[in-house]
Amino acid sequence: MQAPGLYLDTERADRLDALLGDLDPTTLHWVSGYAAALARERARHGGAAPRGAAEPAAPAAEAARALILYASQTGNGRRLADRLGKTLEAAGLATRVVSAADFAVRDLGREKLAYFVVSTHGDGDAPDDARALFAALNGRRPPDVSALRYAVLALGDSSYPQFCVAGRQLDEKLAALGATRLTERVDCDVDIDARATPWIEQAVALARAELGASTPRLAVVSPLRAATPVHATRDQPLEIELITNQRLTTDDAERDVRHLEFALPDDRLAYEPGDALGLWTGNPPHAVTEILELTRLDGATPVAIDGTSLPLSTWLGERREVTRLARPFIAELARRTAAAPLAEWLAPPGVGELRTALKSLQVADLLQRFRTDWDAEGLVRALNPLSPRLYSIASSRREVSDEAHLTVALVDYRHDGARRVGASSYQLAALDAGRTVRAYVEPNHRFRLPADGNRDVIMIGPGTGVAPFRGFLQARTQDGAPGRNWLVFGCRHRERDFLYQSEWLDALKKGRLQRLDVAFSRDATTRVYVQDRLREQGAELFRWLEGGAHLYVCGDAEHMAPDVHRALLDIVTQHGRRSEEDAIEYLDELSAGHRYAKDVY
Repeated sequence: MQAPGLYLDTERADRLDALLGDLDPTTLHWVSGYAAALARERARHGGAAPRGAAEPAAPAAEAARALILYASQTGNGRRLADRLGKTLEAAGLATRVVSAADFAVRDLGREKLAYFVVSTHGDGDAPDDARALFAALNGRRPPDVSALRYAVLALGDSSYPQFCVAGRQLDEKLAALGATRLTERVDCDVDIDARATPWIEQAVALARAELGASTPRLAVVSPLRAATPVHATRDQPLEIELITNQRLTTDDAERDVRHLEFALPDDRLAYEPGDALGLWTGNPPHAVTEILELTRLDGATPVAIDGTSLPLSTWLGERREVTRLARPFIAELARRTAAAPLAEWLAPPGVGELRTALKSLQVADLLQRFRTDWDAEGLVRALNPLSPRLYSIASSRREVSDEAHLTVALVDYRHDGARRVGASSYQLAALDAGRTVRAYVEPNHRFRLPADGNRDVIMIGPGTGVAPFRGFLQARTQDGAPGRNWLVFGCRHRERDFLYQSEWLDALKKGRLQRLDVAFSRDATTRVYVQDRLREQGAELFRWLEGGAHLYVCGDAEHMAPDVHRALLDIVTQHGRRSEEDAIEYLDELSAGHRYAKDVY
């Protein structure tokens, strides 16, 4: 007889370990319930499965689970949803974490408890992942969510006027449809963890009350919990070395665009074409100096915030946004100065002026115009935390091995005679080979090449939006994908800023690129853009789409992406002989089928 507690011999234990070794926590919870149900069934039949017996049902606890639905544009929503899922699992609660793009909205009526993590991007837009969700909830026959209890975590950037509007709209729509709000919505700015962590703590407490838990309460899983993560993360980046810094545009071009090549130290920075590289670079020293002069503050003054004490100059140089203006800073400056223009910007009728200010002004511009006394701590608290900058990766590891390439346009302009530069692009453009920056990979699962290499791809990327398509073409070439490749590129001048011109022409000559259409908006009296080229080639483009092609758009979200989308609607209407409504549905179906993907910013 086996000793107490030894229920498996060595061979069976090894087989069980082999079966369970690569299962995720949610699946393990299900397996444990399945095994318990199987044990009860066999106990009723003398220890063996009855002849012809049906497979036992999944444990009842599986039905009592929390759904975590996320819609993420840059990855923050997915990251927080995963974190909430791990925390709930650690508390013994069954969970399901799923992208809104992969969720059948009709099933929402079957859920009892759901947490929504939704970001806002651009001018109040919901992520592409959430298009079907929002369309269904706002449609003529929305799902019955009267039995649903829910909470919303909204993500946004107060540098944009429509801060967290997508999350707010979702929260209000669910309530209007009869769902029960478990707790008030929380809106997160770029300092995400400050508000997300308490929300997650509350979400766990609410889930325990709703579902019960099999283990004692555990602490919220921290984003910094793992000492050595499998991959570099936003909170634990890796140092990478610059090996090439090459200017792509001519000296007389309107913009200085750089091709940067970085050496990757190990597999913790693995990436796929379509992913982005997140870089932490800090602020330009001259921008910090100007702010200190305008506020008449001493950079050596120590400032303690949330248990961290640093000199004011370090806060401004490494921890706070000074080249990106944000609504909280405007609000604090308005409070301190009672300036009428600031109050008007913040009022609903002033959204246009606010949008212009956020886009064109920096912190120093407002400090110059609206003078007031500042204390060091008050200044630091008024500014948004510094965030990393994301750049689409312009290479494929299948061709460049342990490297990552970027295409970076230097932000450099003048406002009232003062030079203004982008925090990251300015320092990257000046970076010498051999220097390092802190980096991590931000996956973009929505922007992937088709798994079937026989599919054709159409890539629309004016300016630096062409970056990921360089990686796409490298990957397709190395994989020997037989599908055709069509690039539509635009810039101002053929001779000044035709990015990677020699590479595209060589690829066209060698048959790696089957079509190349270009638009140079300033080379003729009539301006021509990529959307114009699309309309010119509309019949052929529609034939490619009807043949199963995948369509990608990358670049400016404010003007280019809407103009391209309008052109696509016109093409489907004209060459597909469809109504406007049917053309909208056609593109929506392409998007839902992962055949129309956008990476816009």
